[in-house]
Amino acid sequence: MKKLVLVSLIFVLVSIMGQAQAALVAERYVYEIDGVEYEGYVAYNSRLERSLGTVMIIHDWDGPNDYEKARAEQLAALGYTAFAIDVYGRDRQPTSMQENQQRAGEMYQDREEFRRRLLAAYAEVANIPRGTDNVVVIGYCFGGAAVLELARAGASLRGFVSFHGGLGLPEGQTYDDVEGPILILHGSADPVNGSRMSDLATLLDQLNAADVTHNAHVYGGARHSFTVPWSGDYDLAADRASWQELQRFLEKTL
Repeated sequence: MKKLVLVSLIFVLVSIMGQAQAALVAERYVYEIDGVEYEGYVAYNSRLERSLGTVMIIHDWDGPNDYEKARAEQLAALGYTAFAIDVYGRDRQPTSMQENQQRAGEMYQDREEFRRRLLAAYAEVANIPRGTDNVVVIGYCFGGAAVLELARAGASLRGFVSFHGGLGLPEGQTYDDVEGPILILHGSADPVNGSRMSDLATLLDQLNAADVTHNAHVYGGARHSFTVPWSGDYDLAADRASWQELQRFLEKTL
C-alpha cells in the first residue's frame, strides 16, 4: 500500500510540474555540523530566474525519507527552494519503531543539542543551491515540535509552520524570543499526549502572552498524522486544506 501511495504522489507531482513547465532539480545534500555528516535533500525549479524563497523542512521522528523528499519537490514545483534537513546524522538514521523513539528522545532530552543542530541546518541554507535569505521552516509531527523549538531559540526566520506537531512547552523555555509568525495546522481528534486540543489551547495562551503573531487552523475529526498518506490517520480533506493554508502563508511571508 505504501508503495502504491508513493507512486500516486509521484504521478500527481509529475503532472503538476508538467503543467508548470518546470525543470525541477532535486538532489541529496550532505553537510557537516562539527565534523559530523548530515544528509539533507534540496529541490528547486531551475527555469526560474529567482527563487520565491526557501522552505526548510524538518522530518518526522523516523528521519528524512521519501515523504520529505516529495514535499520538497512539491514546493520546488511552486517556485520555492526546498531544503529537507537531517536532525539525526547521516549514519544514525532509525530503522525501527524503537530507534524512532530513541532518536527523537535524544533530542527531547538534550534541548541544547537539539537547537544546535536545527540552527546549524538553518545556517546551511546560505550554502545550498538556490538558497535565499528569506526562509520559512515547516515540520511534521516530531518536525512540527522541532519548528516550535527553533522558534523559541530566536532563529531569524520569516515564519514557522507546524503540521500536527508536539505543542508542549519544555521546562525553562518561553516564546519571548520568537522573531516570526507561527502557524499551527492541527487535527481536533489528535490523541497524542502533548498534541491534544487542550495542549493547543495552552500554546495559544502562551503565544498571546508573549505577543507572538500567530494563527491556528483546526481540522475537525482529523487525528495525528493526517497529512501522511500511508498512515491510518490520513485525512485527505485535512491534508489538502492544510497544504493550501501553507501556500497562503508562504505567499504572505516570503
